[in-house]
Amino acid sequence: MRSSLEVFDLATGTTRVVLQSDKIVEAPNWSPDGRYLLVNSEGQLFRVPLDRPRMDKIDIGALDRCNNDHGISPDGQTIVISSHAGGQGSEIYLVSAKGGVPRKVSPQAPSWWHGWSPDGATLAYVAARGSRVIDVYTLPVTGGPEVRLTMGEGHCDGPDYSPDGKRIYYNCDRDGHAQIWVMAADGSGQRKLFADAHVNWFPHPSPDGQHLLYLAYPPGTTGHPGDLSVALVLVNPEGGNQRRVLELNGGQGTMNVPNWAPDSRAFAFVRFEKP
Repeated sequence: MRSSLEVFDLATGTTRVVLQSDKIVEAPNWSPDGRYLLVNSEGQLFRVPLDRPRMDKIDIGALDRCNNDHGISPDGQTIVISSHAGGQGSEIYLVSAKGGVPRKVSPQAPSWWHGWSPDGATLAYVAARGSRVIDVYTLPVTGGPEVRLTMGEGHCDGPDYSPDGKRIYYNCDRDGHAQIWVMAADGSGQRKLFADAHVNWFPHPSPDGQHLLYLAYPPGTTGHPGDLSVALVLVNPEGGNQRRVLELNGGQGTMNVPNWAPDSRAFAFVRFEKP
């Protein structure tokens, strides 16, 4: 599968190819300073400078088997990684954005990171505990007990904070198939934003609070596979004014994690093409 790392400009409605690869490249994050995209490929993490696009490998010590659930702290100083290197399933690690020796922060496996609170204090992630149902949890960056926010009502995934830190958007299939939900940052007030026939995943609010971007699979899709015809959809923070801005071949790896430019004028994504 060929990967095309691209940027969509909201003002013009056009895409720009940043980099193409014959390897699987996934899940772009946009750095807070706007200078690079963070991606994963073949179990490792890479920085892609936007001024001279190339795959610069990040030194994360002996850590390997990184998946596509990674991100950058609001101050740009730390990278969060989800990796299967420990052999117990995905676990969450923190490492300096410059590279170095990662520090494990998740208390149990499996755990997959998805969101960082705007004040830099809290990680939002999904995990399977006990019954193996995937639920949303939070954890202080400095360590401490994890807090469970959803309670096994279905497969809940992709939590991402609103720019004011007061809400968490996520997807859940608790009443049939995956739709976009929102709750207060403490887990209260859980509600579905809207309902349609598509299978909707990975909601990401824009930094200016004006937009919510998500990935829409065809009706009847199970899980969040790759290599399907999908759409990237914009709505307002309450789920209204729905607009399908892109149709592409993608899915898993297209935009699993926060992918907005810091000025909210664009977002990054990956499309996949057969060679």
